[in-house]
Amino acid sequence: MFSGNWKRTTPGISAGYSMHGLQTERRTTLSNSAPHDRAIRLVVAASFFVFLVDFFSKSMAVRLLHATPKNVLGSFLKLQLTFNSGAAFNMATGAAPVFSLISILAIGGIFIFAKSLTSMPWAISIGLLLGGILGNLSDRLFRTPYFLRGSVVDWIRLPHWPVFNLADTSIVLSAAAIAMLVLTNVKPRS
Repeated sequence: MFSGNWKRTTPGISAGYSMHGLQTERRTTLSNSAPHDRAIRLVVAASFFVFLVDFFSKSMAVRLLHATPKNVLGSFLKLQLTFNSGAAFNMATGAAPVFSLISILAIGGIFIFAKSLTSMPWAISIGLLLGGILGNLSDRLFRTPYFLRGSVVDWIRLPHWPVFNLADTSIVLSAAAIAMLVLTNVKPRS
């Protein structure tokens, strides 16, 4: 239907386009961007899924749990509501603004890293990390005392381990996955 050059005219505006040049550029762009686009969609989907599951689990924990642990699997798994104003493992209690700013910087770093990402395993790992960071950061932003100083809701207790949440779990799984990808020499970009 279109071959060679063609001219599109709009009342008062006239512009000439070379269809051949556009098609060549499009094929190149599409073939190079398809893995990147899939990877970005996977990062977004994984992080959104983790964020939603974490958000709803924390909402249920706040509604249904108390400071007194509830046994689920004997003494192995207990559910207990706690509020953590520090880092993982309740370290640096009261340093929520510092951890909030570190989280914001980490999110920025993830966005920069993901710009050229094409590996699907890396995309899932980065999505898990982003979702976990967003889950805990949302607590620091929107729970009392609010804006970067809020406490993170933790509710899962295992023996000899501090109380944690699903965002923490996602971050740990992401770190393990990234370590495996590095050890097995899987590149983030093809």
